[in-house]
Parts: sequence; C-alpha cells; structure tokens
Amino acid sequence: MAESLVASITDGLTNVIPAEVIIFIVSLMPILELRGGLIAASLLKVSWLYAFPICVIGNLLPLPFILQFIDKIFAVLKRTRLKKIVEHFEKKASAKSESVAKHRKLGLFVFVAVPLPGTGGWTGALVASALRIKLKDALPPIILGVLTAGIIMSVISYAIPALLW
Repeated sequence: MAESLVASITDGLTNVIPAEVIIFIVSLMPILELRGGLIAASLLKVSWLYAFPICVIGNLLPLPFILQFIDKIFAVLKRTRLKKIVEHFEKKASAKSESVAKHRKLGLFVFVAVPLPGTGGWTGALVASALRIKLKDALPPIILGVLTAGIIMSVISYAIPALLW
C-alpha cells in the first residue's frame, strides 16, 4: 500500500517540484514517513547519500511538536467533526503502547526501529505521549529508532533492487 501511495505522489509531482522536495514532503507525512521518503528517493533515482539525510530530517522535524502538543491538539479536535478520527488514533496509540510500556525507552526504540506498517516516528511519538513519557526521555530512542529504520529501509530500497537488476 505504501509503495503505491508513494508512487502516486512521485508520479504526480515529478515535473512540478524537485525530487529532493518530494522526498522531504513524503518523509514528513504520517504513515509514509522516512520509509516512504526512501522509497520515493529510490523511485526518483536520488542517490542514497543525498536522500538519507533529507528523509531523516523530514521524518524527525514534526516529532518534538507531536510529543509536546498532541494532547492539546487532540483536545481541540475532539470538539469538532474530527472527534471520531481523533478517538481512533488515541485508541491505536493506546493499544500499541501496551507493547512498549514494559520496557519504556528500549521498547520505544524497538517499536520505531522495526520497519513494519503502523510503526515509525509518528506512531512512536503518539505512543510516548500516551505513556506520558517526557519529551527529553522520548526523543532519543525515537531518533535512534528512525535512524535504524532508515538504515534497514535503505538496504531494502537501494541495495536489494541493485542486486536484483
């Protein structure tokens, strides 16, 4: 699913904005995040050395804001038509937080680092918020998790296709 969404975004924007901006935007997006940015970079033939820092920065940029303000944002959104969507995200974050709660920082790192659907920096930040892990305690394991996931995804997006072709 993520691959087809990334392909649609890259196809639609390729002649409109530079490839570097496309991969930055994709990396900023929830669900796609760094993993999607690396897939986009691979599709757009952007070199890994150039793409990796762009994707990491794009993925990490919103995380301090999520950790700091998500409770306030959700409280405001609950008073709008988006209440059910917010409750859905809270429920998902709460369910995922159970697997992280036991080990806290290590659990948060592993949760973010393993490149599976439903994991990543955004969800890690939501889980940390649900567990009431402070910004200064949550950000380091999330950053390390994003970097680790980025390396894993780089191998998947760049090295394996290069070996196959």
